[in-house]
Amino acid sequence: MRHFIHLAYKGTNYHGWQSQPNAISVQEVLEKALQIILRKSIAIVAAGRTDAGVHAKEMYAHFDFDEIIDVEKLVKKLNSFLPKDIAIFKIIKVHDTAHARFDAVKRTYQYHIHTQKNAFECNDSWYFVQNINIEKMNEACKILFAYTDFECFSKIHTDVNTFDCKIYEAFWQQKENQLVFTIAADRFLRNMVRAIVGTLINIGLEKVSLEDFKKIIESKDRAKAGFSVPAHGLYLTKIEYAYL
Repeated sequence: MRHFIHLAYKGTNYHGWQSQPNAISVQEVLEKALQIILRKSIAIVAAGRTDAGVHAKEMYAHFDFDEIIDVEKLVKKLNSFLPKDIAIFKIIKVHDTAHARFDAVKRTYQYHIHTQKNAFECNDSWYFVQNINIEKMNEACKILFAYTDFECFSKIHTDVNTFDCKIYEAFWQQKENQLVFTIAADRFLRNMVRAIVGTLINIGLEKVSLEDFKKIIESKDRAKAGFSVPAHGLYLTKIEYAYL
């Protein structure tokens, strides 16, 4: 029987979602907790892989277990057992072919920037003090909708078959000393959001023109795009499925 786990985590103490041999990951911690509670080796598959330091306000993952589970009881046990920076919201029984990664139809990320030094946001938002043109950055966001191939924003040497992504939303919002970039798409490439944000900031600094931005995308060359902004300002905020 297949179950979805609906969870959230703060990525500061983890080397990303995916299990790795020499670093602690969210996947490893969650699988160990399930193994101890259910007394069986459990493998989980997530909707996506967040990089080291990236946070998830909403993540889904699935696992298989061949016995009936009291899902409410399991949620309570997991939350008692897991560290404070991983929280389980729900466990949902789904059909046996449901897939947390391949069935997701839309994913949304946000990138947070604060422009005034704040001791309480130093690990949760990127401190950036230069003046930037938000209007021009939002003009550049509209250009993203005209393209589907975003190889220029992808980490090189990744194991993907296509660099195509359909972007549904992309915009900046400013409230006092807070800047938030929101982007939604059917899928994302590795490092894609952080590279887009870095390139958009260069546009806001007027180092890159809107015409240059089009040429960067069309080049399919990561070296021509902007820098990758720090991971700690990035949040996976929403994942959508047709059946949830």
